[in-house]
Amino acid sequence: MLTEKLLLHVLIVLAPILLLSFFFEKRPIGQSPYFTGMLHSLSAILCVVFAFYEGSLYWDLRYVPLVIAFLYGGRSAGGMVFGFIFVARTVVGGDALVFALSGIVLAAAVLYFYCSKFIELSPAKRVKNAMLMGVWPSFVQIMILFSYTFYYYGETNEEFAQSLSHVLIFGIIQVLAVGTAAKLYELVIERSLMKNEIERAEKLNTLGELAASIAHEVRNPLTVVKGFLQLMQRDDKADNHPYIPLVLSELGRAEVIISDYLNFAKPEFKKLERFSISQILSDVMLLLNALAVKQGVELVSDLKSEPFLFTDRNQLKQAFVNIIKNAIEATPSGGTVTVSLSVSGDQAVVTVADTGKGMTEEQLSRIGTLFYTTKDKGTGLGTTVSVRIIESMQGRVSFKSELGKGTEVTLHLPTVQND
Repeated sequence: MLTEKLLLHVLIVLAPILLLSFFFEKRPIGQSPYFTGMLHSLSAILCVVFAFYEGSLYWDLRYVPLVIAFLYGGRSAGGMVFGFIFVARTVVGGDALVFALSGIVLAAAVLYFYCSKFIELSPAKRVKNAMLMGVWPSFVQIMILFSYTFYYYGETNEEFAQSLSHVLIFGIIQVLAVGTAAKLYELVIERSLMKNEIERAEKLNTLGELAASIAHEVRNPLTVVKGFLQLMQRDDKADNHPYIPLVLSELGRAEVIISDYLNFAKPEFKKLERFSISQILSDVMLLLNALAVKQGVELVSDLKSEPFLFTDRNQLKQAFVNIIKNAIEATPSGGTVTVSLSVSGDQAVVTVADTGKGMTEEQLSRIGTLFYTTKDKGTGLGTTVSVRIIESMQGRVSFKSELGKGTEVTLHLPTVQND
């Protein structure tokens, strides 16, 4: 009978995740921790109401919504579920009420302190850790059983042995329920990230095609104008000869911008070769050191690792120049920009950290978007092109920032063996 009841509870505790996934995924309310907490609280209350009563104890899966709400909804959602369970269990009453309430507090306390670290784990580790967290309430239930039995009877009896077998069934089903719920949540998160990535890719491809089309059309007349100006420069009789170098310089700047647009549309890797990423970073640091000195910024490097890449050296160098240059320009005089290199598995990890003004969450979410920049002057192309180059090399770029403390850019690039 206990098994059938608990399997029914599994459906109850999975219902909020399915509701969030199918009906509220695209709605703002679906992202609210309070709405998430309300749904899981409802499932927890239903578990308490339809609990299986035996041996003066109530057997149900009320702890599963508690675990899932804390781990995936945060402390706000988890706190709501805890409050509703506490009230619901108080209303139900019973001889073991004090022990049951103590168990709820113990279970919630561990989850409260652990949930902030949980979200930083990888998806696979999150599922495993969620299942481990599901073991803790089972342990709490055993403690309640022992405490209640020895408090009222002073010794174990046949009813205690039967309750102990219930704890085993309860523990197994509870861990499986937590694991299933966590896996469902991870699938929902993965699907949401995939949708966002597809939408982003479609926007970038559309913008890329538009940028490439405009850039090609503009470059042709610029090339003609530049050619005639160069011919005029050779003619000493030209009345406006002193202005020609300035015009040529501006045309050159326009060509650089157009090249950036074309590079954004589709980075071209003209020459693939094997090289040391440490050497490229050293060259870029040397190149940008003058800019750092001019800005009053200290440029620090930590390039102890020597990973090798197989890609276009010049394109990678351009990406590094853009990212490190942005860090220098974002850092006030007296600040520091640190460039470090390490290896994680088959990935080279380059970190560029500055002590600049930092960014808000809204600014951070828009970094890498075409035409978006936090500078007073700029097109936002540099960062966007750099991200496109790294992604075209099968790498990835992540940004982390905090207002008043600075920004950290992390690049992951696939390495190759050095022959």
